Formats: sequence, structure tokens, C-alpha cells
Amino acid sequence: MKVSVDQMDKKYDHSQAEKQLQAQWEGERTYAHEHNPGPLYSVDTPPPTVSGSLHIGHLFSYTQTDIIARYKRMGGYSVFYPFGFDDNGLATERFVEKERGIRAHDLSRSDFINVCLEETAKAEGAFKDLWQRMGLSADWNAEYSTISPSVRRISQASFIDLYNKDYVYRKQEPALYCGACRTSIAQADLDDKELLSSFNDIVFKDEQGNELLIGTTRPELLPSCVAMFFHPSDERYQHLAGKKAIVPIFEFEVPIMPDESVDPLKGTGLVMCCTFGDKTDIEWFKKYRLPYKQSIGFDGKMMECAGPLAGKKPAEARAAIIALLKERNLLLRERPITHAVSVHERCKKEIEYVVLPQWFINVLDYKQQLIKQADSINWYPAFMKTRYVNWVENINWDWCISRQRFFGIPFPVWHCNACGQVLVADVKDLPIDPQERPYPGGACTACKSTDIRPDTDVMDTWNTSSITPYICAELFDGKQHDFAAASHKNFVPMSMRPQAHDIIRTWAFYTITKAWMHENSIPWKDIVISGHVLAGQGGKISKSQGGAAITPDHLLSRFPADAIRYWTASGSLGHDIAFSEDQIKNGIRLVTKLWNAFIFIKPHIEACASKPEYSGELGVANEWILDSASHAYERYCQHLENHEFGLALDVIERFFWSDVCDNYLELIKHQLFNPHEYDERTVAATRWTLYTLGLRILQLYAPYVPYVTEAIYQSLYRKLEQTASLHQTRYVSVQTVLVFERSARIAKRMMIGVAQVRKLKSDNQLPLNEPLARLTIHADDELCEAIHQNTLLLKGVTRAAHIECVSDALQAPNIEKHEDGWHAAVSAAAAQ
Repeated sequence: MKVSVDQMDKKYDHSQAEKQLQAQWEGERTYAHEHNPGPLYSVDTPPPTVSGSLHIGHLFSYTQTDIIARYKRMGGYSVFYPFGFDDNGLATERFVEKERGIRAHDLSRSDFINVCLEETAKAEGAFKDLWQRMGLSADWNAEYSTISPSVRRISQASFIDLYNKDYVYRKQEPALYCGACRTSIAQADLDDKELLSSFNDIVFKDEQGNELLIGTTRPELLPSCVAMFFHPSDERYQHLAGKKAIVPIFEFEVPIMPDESVDPLKGTGLVMCCTFGDKTDIEWFKKYRLPYKQSIGFDGKMMECAGPLAGKKPAEARAAIIALLKERNLLLRERPITHAVSVHERCKKEIEYVVLPQWFINVLDYKQQLIKQADSINWYPAFMKTRYVNWVENINWDWCISRQRFFGIPFPVWHCNACGQVLVADVKDLPIDPQERPYPGGACTACKSTDIRPDTDVMDTWNTSSITPYICAELFDGKQHDFAAASHKNFVPMSMRPQAHDIIRTWAFYTITKAWMHENSIPWKDIVISGHVLAGQGGKISKSQGGAAITPDHLLSRFPADAIRYWTASGSLGHDIAFSEDQIKNGIRLVTKLWNAFIFIKPHIEACASKPEYSGELGVANEWILDSASHAYERYCQHLENHEFGLALDVIERFFWSDVCDNYLELIKHQLFNPHEYDERTVAATRWTLYTLGLRILQLYAPYVPYVTEAIYQSLYRKLEQTASLHQTRYVSVQTVLVFERSARIAKRMMIGVAQVRKLKSDNQLPLNEPLARLTIHADDELCEAIHQNTLLLKGVTRAAHIECVSDALQAPNIEKHEDGWHAAVSAAAAQ
């Protein structure tokens, strides 16, 4: 399907070209890996979370990925570039609740899931439209959704494989819990947040009525108090060992015990243990087998056992208990403080700890193996590997993969009420929802009881996102794979994982973990880490932080997609970048300059009835620009092989704007407009050079500005090249290394003289096309010979009627007015 972009109007209409080329690329399946033969290069594309609209940060990181994919494809690889949507889990649920004005807990499970499916389908369509407008070269026939039946099957199969290998276990265990979202979460879902609070000195009493002073920031947990501790060497409290303390307001007794983890210098040296205020409370709970007294419910509110605090949220309960303590003279001191607390990164609410039966993946026992895996992966930039290692070294919890939500992938298990046996589904029955289907075996495999209940939790969305290489493997060959048989080895590791630095602790870590546990493999050979887009104040632009003020839709309505892509390439790999409308405007300048440059050379390419052939002798100017093009391509590849797309773009920019536009085109302009003054071989050599130079330039810019380069290619090159798209051409057939050291040296020296002529005219307020009656160039014998052979070209670019070359030194370039016109003298004696 070829669309009508084969005419180059004087002005480039980006809106029309983008629509036409999107249709062409989709109709011809330009980017399908099977239409681009070569060694496989696979991209583990991040599936964006379906939780609202996309923001400019998405355009930034995904376009950088696309630049690399396009470069690899033109470099001869068969690029497999699938695209997914992460459309299950808490973020999606909250998006749907907001979009529909509903609460998940107010609907039946099946009704809420149906609403989620409807809303995510709409959102995914909008996402796809935006990515296509941005020119992403993904293969949209290799598309997946993390809630689709095929992905549910793969995710459940992954769980079963790890369960059978004893990496997964279920335990009634204190877990991180978000009361606002009503679900347990993992350590990687936490953020630290500085919050105002108070440090409160509260009066407990011993059995004799003596006052015992406790300092705490969580007085609302008094109904959950189960013990009091002091350091065994603290002489102030040694007499209390084995005695009881009476909890104020609630008037029940708790044991007083020594423990070495108490800091005698902190607060009063006496510490209460509640279930649970922090990790130390959990350690004491386990160490001394203390009772579990839950006072904060799964709805995030205080329970009935909290007495006067019942029904209140923790912050409200804190204020209420402080008021009660003051009223009874049990609060001796209240000091305002600011301290870091753990919050859920999704809702930014403080987390709690509750005891729940949870599914965990054991990572604590394998930290060294998971750190070692990082050594086999190429990290770009290299310092990002340190972030990964630091994260793994400091993990304190196994990975909790249970969530008490609705719209997610169910655990494929049932539980026997009679004996507690875990009953796991057969892989052949996947995907399966235990809440919708009875246990296929009918009776418990251990005790034969039929009293069986389904597991009601769903999987953490990262539990599915962490197996994207295995999802991509099935998309690639259309076959179901078997974890137990390690059948992914022909596809995993993938070639590249692109992602942002803030999810190294989640997506990168979890994917590395799964690949090692499933097949003792790494998930990808390279991981390429992008930064964030920052607002003017230096903060990260994201959906949750109000970044919608700079929306992709708004930008695409104002600017060409190519110009926005140009801005995305201006950042350094792995570093954050400020949003810059000025840089987008620089991208518009480039699009205009490219179009105008090819409008200029268009008649001379169109004069070729067939693809011109290399003629051997090209002349100094043509050989110099091709030598320069070859060196530019070499540096370009060096940078892109290291995923330094910004540095590669700088190379092309200098070559195109300076060497090509400012110098080469000006140098040959006289020949192009006056071909009758040159012999046919010289004109033919320049036309061949223009043809191949133009194609080289289009190829180099193609990964960055795919629309305008494709539009030019369709008009000037498609018919002669016999390749349907510029993006399916290969560097190896166009970027032939042509080295002309002598011509390059001579041409650069000639251009020094030309630059001096331009400066002389500019300094004397003369137009650049002001004629010169005489131009004297001071140079050595080698250059004088070359100037003699290229007099016509130099006359054309300098507008000199007569040129002479002399070998004596020139003190300084000069220009003077004579009766017959302007006389100028310049020096090209040494290469610079």
C-alpha cells in the first residue's frame, strides 16, 4: 500500500505526511520483523500502565527506545518490537473507579471486572493512537495485554513453576499493608516521605502504680500494645524484668522484658511493642512469640477493640488519643517533629503492618545469586548497575505477590478446609479462576475431603510484568512454551530492555529474579536506562504529580511529531532532562532545513533516469564530502552502539548543517545552475554524489525524524532504490566507506579560504553574493594546483571574476575597493 507522498511541495505539510505515512507503514507492515530479514534483535518494550492518560515523560522514554530499534533495523537486524499494555492491578482499578465514579467494594467482583475490561480497552486504543502518531516503529500485530487470557495463562504457569521449585511459599505473616488501597504491598512499592508529627511522652504504670515513661510517635497503637522493653544493661529498669506494665486508657497488662535492640539513649529508654508499628515490633513479635492484637482493620480504620478510637482513620485516632491522654494527665510532653515515614508509592498514604495469609517469592535467600546475575548484563549507563546492586543488598523482605483486590490474575490454587493442603491447578487447565470454577480434582489430594475453598487473592501486577520476556517469546513464534521444559532458550535472553531508572528496584529486579529462577538465565543482554522529564522546578513530570499540563495530545496538535522526537534525543542516557519547548522548535528548524535542502537538490536527483552508478573520479569537493560522510557515519555508529543517541545526533547535526549545507552545497551551487560550463563527467560525478549523499543523510536522520525523511525518500528515492520504505533500507548498502584523505585535506583548506572571504564581506557589510573583481589565495604548491583544477567551483562560491594563487605568506586577510571592483586576499596555507 503506497500512499500519496511522492510529490515534494515547496512547503512541508507535516500533518498530511504523518497521516499518510502512518497508513502506509501499517498497511505495508513496514516494521514487522518478518519483513526485515536478518539476525534477531528483540526489544522487551515496557508495557505502560493503563491508569489514565499518557504524559510527556512517556514520549521521552519510548521515543528513545524507538530510536535504537530503528537504528538496529537499518543496521541489518530483524527487529522484533512488540508492544504491551499493563492493564491489571491496583493502578488500573483506581483509574476505573475514578473514571466511572464507583468503588470496587460496592460492586460484585464480576461486575467490577467487566467495567475494568471496558475502560481499559478504551484507554489502550487511545494509547496506541498516540504511539502511532509519534512514529513508534513497533509491530502492532505483536501486541499484548497483561490481563488477556494468554498472558493470564503464562503468569499462572510461572507461579506454578516457581511453586514446584520451592521458590514460592504461603504464610500467615506480618505484611506491608495499605489501608487506603485495601491491599498488601511489596517493599518495592514503598516510598519515603517527610511528614510532620509529634514525639509523645506517655505515662504507663507498673503493678505498684509507679509511673513508667514511654516515648512514641504512634500513640494510636496503644490498643495493640503487647509488651514493653528496655536494654538489659540499663540499670534504671533492670528491676522491672518479669513484671507487668498497665497500658493507659485501655487498662490491660503487658509484660516488661529486656532486649539488646533497645537504644537506652533514645527517648526514655523504655519502648512499647505494638502489633505493629514498625519492623522492630515484628522482630519482637516473632522472637518472643507475643500475641497478635490487631487494632487497624483492613479498611484502614480503627477496629472495635480500639474502644474510643473505633471507626477513625489512624491520623484521626492519633489526635483523639492525645486529647484523651491530656485530659487524664497521662501525656507529659508533646514535641513536634518531622520524620521520614514509609508510604505507598501509588496513593502516598502511610502504610501499616497486618497479619495475613500471603504468597511470597523467596528472594532473601538468593540475594548473592541475583546480584551476580547483574554481572552478565550490559548496563547502559554502567553506573545504573550500582543502583540495582544497592537495592538487592538492602532488601529486608521476601517479595509479597498477594494482593487483596479484584482486577488481577488469580492464583491458580484452592485450599482444603479440612487439612490445609494447597491444591494447585494443572498447567493444561490454565488460565483458570478458582472463584469461578471448582477444583478440577474434586477432592483433596491429601485427605480426600471435598470441603475446598478457592484462593481469593490476585497477583501483584509486577508478578506478571516480570515475565514480559516469556510473553514476548510466545508472541514471536506463536507457540505455547513450557517453563518446566525451559523451552524459551531460543528467545531468552532478549536483546534489550529499555526502562526508567525509578523502576530498577521493581521491573528490572523482578524480571532478573524470574529469569534466574525459571531457567537460570538472564532476561536480556542489554538494559538501557532512561531518565525522567522534569518540570521547570526540577520535579518529575508524571500523571500522578499533575504533569498533564504538558500533554502529548496538546504537543502533537502544535508541533510535528519529528520535532518532539528531536527533543527526546537531546538528553544524555540515564539522566533526567528538563522539558524544553525551545528544543522542540530547534527540531522544527531541522525538519524545515531538511525539506528545503532536498527541494534544492531535487531537480538534480530527478534528472537521473535510473539509479546513478559510481564513476570513480569524483573531484575534490565530492570526494571531500563523501570522506566526511564516512567519518560521520563511523562516529554515529560508535555512539549508537553504546545507546548514546544524543551524541550520535550531534555528529549528524554538525555534518549536515556545517559540512553539507554551509559548505558543500554552496561550493557546488554554481555547477548545479551552470552545468554547461563543466564537462559531462564532472556534472555526472556531482549528481551521483548528490544522490548518494542525500540517501546517506536520510538514513542517518531516519531513527530521529522518521516522517520527514520517509516523505523525502518516497518522493525522490523509492522508485530508483526499489525498496518500499527508507526504514527498510540498510546502512551496509548505502553507507559505503569512502576515504579520500588527500581530497579531504585539500577541500578543508580551500574552505578555510572561502570562510575568510565570507568573513571579509560580512565585516565590511557586503552581501555574501557581492562580486569580487579579484581574489588572491595564499597557499602552498599542492593547494595551488588543486585551486587551479577547481577554479570554476571557487569562482562560483566566492563570486570572484578572477582567482590567482600565490605561495608567499599573507600577514592578514584583507579586502579593498578598486576601480574594477573589490579585491580580496586570503590565506589557506595550513590545514585547520
